[in-house]
Amino acid sequence: MAGSPAWLLLLALGLCCLGIQGQKHKMTVKFRDSSITHPRLGQRLELVCLTTDDDSGVFWVRLDKDGTLHFIVFISSLLRTTFAGNKGTSERFEATKTGRFYHLVVKSFMPQDEGNYFCLMNSNQMLYFSPGQPAFFPAPTTPAPTTQRGITEKDPCLKTPNPETIKEEELNVFCDIFIWVPLAGACLLLIIALAVTIMLCQRKAYPGTPCRYSSSPRTAALSCRGMDLLAIPFT
Repeated sequence: MAGSPAWLLLLALGLCCLGIQGQKHKMTVKFRDSSITHPRLGQRLELVCLTTDDDSGVFWVRLDKDGTLHFIVFISSLLRTTFAGNKGTSERFEATKTGRFYHLVVKSFMPQDEGNYFCLMNSNQMLYFSPGQPAFFPAPTTPAPTTQRGITEKDPCLKTPNPETIKEEELNVFCDIFIWVPLAGACLLLIIALAVTIMLCQRKAYPGTPCRYSSSPRTAALSCRGMDLLAIPFT
């Protein structure tokens, strides 16, 4: 029964054709313990299917996460159970009937038991099915990261120098030296050239005036017509 493609196709068509549900027989599935929202690992989980007709028997099937249907058991109106593989009992499931209530028990709920559980009924060549009852483990929650003062927080005053920052500062100092030293030398040469130019201009302005060079232990001076053109102090 579990491996019959025709039977699985019949179940798939029944699940897709929503108009069939509720035409004559109404079926509902729920957890027997109404306080359960998500099963726990290893829990004994019981589901109950309620029908309006107790003469046709009920099929229990599971639709897994991949969309594959799995036949679990057929419970006849005479309380006879047929599990997958045409077996009368199962190591993983139990099935019973009480009046119009058809019970399915998952002995120890495991990850392979997750899915949507349905009960189906074939009455007068019509297929009726219940809404699915989801049975999944709760989604794992990620704890918020905790910050412990003194362990994860660091003192901003105790920062380790960045090697790249140190290297950049050294390059800046080198660039300053490379730029300012030639510039200072150029300025000095410009001042000397300006002084020589002034002296030559004075000589051209007074061509007949002899220039006199005088020196002392402390200074050396060049004067023309009593005007000091250049005085160089000695230290």
